[in-house]
Amino acid sequence: QVQVEESGGGAVQAGGSLRLSCTFSVSSLFDRAMAWFRQAPGKEREGVSCLTPSTGNTYYADSVKGRFTISRDKGKNTLYLQMDSLKPEDTAMYYCAAGRVTTPLESGEYNYWGQGTQVTVSS
Repeated sequence: QVQVEESGGGAVQAGGSLRLSCTFSVSSLFDRAMAWFRQAPGKEREGVSCLTPSTGNTYYADSVKGRFTISRDKGKNTLYLQMDSLKPEDTAMYYCAAGRVTTPLESGEYNYWGQGTQVTVSS
């Protein structure tokens, strides 16, 4: 059974940083698109960032460009999201996902998901 597990969430003040990690239990998933999504209470899930190993491309939501950086460590089957200059509006549950997708920041095509890690940013 494939497992996807996020970690690294927490509570920080505005302007602070966090690094989220996502570990995949099978290395084959690492050949697929890997992404971070987030969902705040009462809001829809939104794509934050995606990395496509086949092309080496990275994608970011406009709201996080210049502040967040996605990366991976293939040897550790781990995906990261470095989040800097955090804002209160970044508060959400953050999810990691993998899949074969045509629209990197749309959640519908991803079929492997973690349980999420909470990020809370206070002003």
